[in-house]
Amino acid sequence: MSFQALLDRFAAAVGAHDSPGLAALFAENGCYDDYFFGEHHGRAEIAEMLDRFHVGGEQFCWQFTDPVFADGVGYASYCFSYLSREPESAGRLMMFDGMSRFRIRDGLITHYAEAFDRGMAFVRLGYPAGKVMKLLERYGRALDDRPVGRAHLEYRARVRG
Repeated sequence: MSFQALLDRFAAAVGAHDSPGLAALFAENGCYDDYFFGEHHGRAEIAEMLDRFHVGGEQFCWQFTDPVFADGVGYASYCFSYLSREPESAGRLMMFDGMSRFRIRDGLITHYAEAFDRGMAFVRLGYPAGKVMKLLERYGRALDDRPVGRAHLEYRARVRG
């Protein structure tokens, strides 16, 4: 399957709430690292995560653009939207853009990760400022705790001497 075909199937599965279909795009032990919900490992967890999407929203639309793929790694920009079911923003259209990274082996996703402006998404969801701050602080601490964050902080400490 081409990278574009995989992107099309990925977006269609999310939009149709086809949790088994999305999970089938991943390797058995694949990882979906969602920028809101965190890492989900294996097809069962990935399917359950998509089910969580559809608790908080409906009418999902995911459009990937500018795909690039080489040596088992693909990147694509995206625009993502849905109607919120969250109490603070029920019925409101949520939309944000971001970037996706896919690691692929034997035609299956082994690792998916994304980046987008969480703060903007939380504000659009209608979360009060205190809740937004609390969530963003939690994500900041999580970056500090990840191997890449720890290594970077150790490097900075050595450079500052």
